[in-house]
Amino acid sequence: MTFEYWVTMKAKTVFSFLIIFISLGAMPRSAQAQTGSDGIVMIAEIFDGDTFPVKYMPYIDIVAERTFKSKTAKKRFRRLQYNVKKMYPYAKLAGELLKKYEVEVAGVDSDRQRKKYYKEIEKELKKEFDGEIRKMSTSQGKILIKLIDRETGDTSYEILQEFRGNMSAFFWQSFSKMFGQDLRSAYDPYGADREIESIVQLIEAGAI
Repeated sequence: MTFEYWVTMKAKTVFSFLIIFISLGAMPRSAQAQTGSDGIVMIAEIFDGDTFPVKYMPYIDIVAERTFKSKTAKKRFRRLQYNVKKMYPYAKLAGELLKKYEVEVAGVDSDRQRKKYYKEIEKELKKEFDGEIRKMSTSQGKILIKLIDRETGDTSYEILQEFRGNMSAFFWQSFSKMFGQDLRSAYDPYGADREIESIVQLIEAGAI
């Protein structure tokens, strides 16, 4: 028996025991306690002629510690992270409400009933968001618009156009531009908004 063969066999044995240990350790105690001819039913895969039990483990995100070129860059990113964390729950809530509204509006036949329902939606949104929105900074408002686009797949302008009509959407778009915001702004996770996207992924992974 060569040294290389011995090392290979030892590695395969250790690997086998490791897989079995992880698989059994992740099972409920009731499953581990089963005995007799029934045994334990598991997924198995063949590796180099040997059959191994398989247990799929959840994905784990490994994120490198972020480095900054300067204190100013670090401060700017920390501020962005703070604003994204603050706006993220509102964007999630907006997405949930929009899905609910779309289903409910689909069941309304007449334009008159639809307009009446839109007013009810507007009241609900004001009750839910008005107080907090008034406290938001311009930067937070811009981030919220981007996150709503990310959450719903529609720009804020498209959502407004759907619920309030072309003229209303045009008016609020013009008004928002006076404050440096663009309701037509589409979310770009691989370009202009990649830093926001990286922060959102950390939030969703429970890392921050």
